[in-house]
Amino acid sequence: MRNLDASALYDHLPYPALVTALREMLELARLGLAVAPRRMVLPLPDNASLLLMPASDGEIAITKLVTVHPTNVRGSSGGLPSVQADVLVLNARTGERLLLLDGELITGRRTAALSVLAAEILAPQNHGPLLIVGAGTQARAHLEAFAAASPLDQVFIASRTLAHAEALASDGQRLGLNCRAVADPASVLDVVTRIVTATTSSSPVLPAAVRPDAFIAAVGAYRADMAELPAKLVRTSACYVDTAEGARAEAGDLLRANLDWATVSPLQAALDLPPPTGRPIIFKSVGQALWDLAAVRVVLASLGAAR
Repeated sequence: MRNLDASALYDHLPYPALVTALREMLELARLGLAVAPRRMVLPLPDNASLLLMPASDGEIAITKLVTVHPTNVRGSSGGLPSVQADVLVLNARTGERLLLLDGELITGRRTAALSVLAAEILAPQNHGPLLIVGAGTQARAHLEAFAAASPLDQVFIASRTLAHAEALASDGQRLGLNCRAVADPASVLDVVTRIVTATTSSSPVLPAAVRPDAFIAAVGAYRADMAELPAKLVRTSACYVDTAEGARAEAGDLLRANLDWATVSPLQAALDLPPPTGRPIIFKSVGQALWDLAAVRVVLASLGAAR
């Protein structure tokens, strides 16, 4: 079994290929050719969790194992990252163990690529300035993913800690982007047409008033007690989710708004329909193993081409 850490895996997960693979995965899931049960969450001591996320397309099977330990502090003496993940890849027909992959890199890149795909499918104006709220791993991945998908005229970065936003903006500038930090995301909401919220906040990081043509990818809040978006904004927007089952259990942004779930559509259902106009569009992503499976398919194709 081959073991690929983040540095070895990086070049095998290009964003354009990931976006294509995720679109293909949506089609496979719609046809019943790729399946993933709801992820299992096992509580651990000190408010930690173990997540088990299997999926298969009939040819390969995967299980992602994620541990979330909020009390871990990366960079401290003996510290560990709060989120650690691995993806085990199997031959679905024989059970042969094929690969063990760095799950943190896969999670970051497939989540950002899914936001790009959602923008391609849903956004009435999939161009114009981009605002990213947050400055961590997911914020960085989304900056790179949107930059790889299409030209970015202007990018704004906002974070609870301005120095962190400035650091990510500097990284964006080194990528050749017109990127700058802002102290308050509300100051640019009349300009931006695409917004990514990538925080773990338990209270909204945006006001309720955004442009009616805005597309919002809300990816940070992953528990029912978290919410990056205010309830009023959620209730006045067209809402889409990566998976309906996962959103009903974990999408605090939507749960706090007391939405009628009949009005919330999975991204898969939007493949053949024109997006609504005249109001903001929210894409809420909580994660599913099918997206990891799509990323693994990209890795396998890349490794095969490299032989």
